[in-house]
Amino acid sequence: MNILVCILAILLPTAAMAEEPDASAPALWGSPTVDNGACCKTLGEVRTNIDRLDREIVRLIAERGRYVHEAARFKANPAQVEAPQRAEAVVKKAMTLAEQNGLSPKVAEVTYRAMVRGFIDYEHDVFAAEQAKGKK
Repeated sequence: MNILVCILAILLPTAAMAEEPDASAPALWGSPTVDNGACCKTLGEVRTNIDRLDREIVRLIAERGRYVHEAARFKANPAQVEAPQRAEAVVKKAMTLAEQNGLSPKVAEVTYRAMVRGFIDYEHDVFAAEQAKGKK
């Protein structure tokens, strides 16, 4: 019985922290900061805007992916896909752009490092597929 009480004492605070907030309730603190204070009155409105932006971001990342696919055509061998100096330059540029646009450079760095790594892996796959077809 004591073990059950201990387990519940550990799990109940964790469950309370994981509770989903009411998306239609007003903000608990602060004032709106987006669109000169015009947005957002509820968490639902915030999420709707985030969803809209996510669709746009994915569209732009897909477009970037098409160019990465194209870039593979210009590489003589798989070693040229890595291009660590180029990757680092892309990350640094994203961090600078983030700071200029009010985004945490750290968020941009983590995001771009993951994206660049993903695209490098993708480009390796594209390169390997073309090699398998005998085109490289």
